[in-house]
Amino acid sequence: MELVLDPPRGIAPILLGATLDEALASTSGWGEPRVLRRPSRNSAKVSWSLDHVGVQALAEGGERVTAIEVWWPGEGRKSGTSVLLWGYDVFATPADELFRCARALGRTVDVSQPEHPVIPGVSLGFTRQTSQAVERGADGLPVYVTSVLVAAEDYYNYRYQQGD
Repeated sequence: MELVLDPPRGIAPILLGATLDEALASTSGWGEPRVLRRPSRNSAKVSWSLDHVGVQALAEGGERVTAIEVWWPGEGRKSGTSVLLWGYDVFATPADELFRCARALGRTVDVSQPEHPVIPGVSLGFTRQTSQAVERGADGLPVYVTSVLVAAEDYYNYRYQQGD
């Protein structure tokens, strides 16, 4: 299976702005989801496991999907599910190469928080931390990202400087 990241629209077949019911209907072939609703916070999460790759649709302010996050399967686990961004397998391509590609496409990559780099405008958020024994670069960070979040263009409300 391939999950294709389509920032800032979503991760096919889940679209940002879809209702939770629409998200559930679009993923009917993914197996039984786990649904967690928090009425006190007016939020909900729907999670799936696709051959060890975790996917979670977040409805952070009501019934509409505001973000979608995908997790790496974990050290030593193999998965038949690929997560693609611009033709690159997110969890099999070194993070530095993903970020070089983003810059070549004219995107700003904010690495001011090295464990949580962000590509604003298309609102891609990455995680580069894990307690597992994984290959690490000279900077001590995992060579590969461990999760990626796709959200609407204004999800990250930071001020970015040119030439990061």
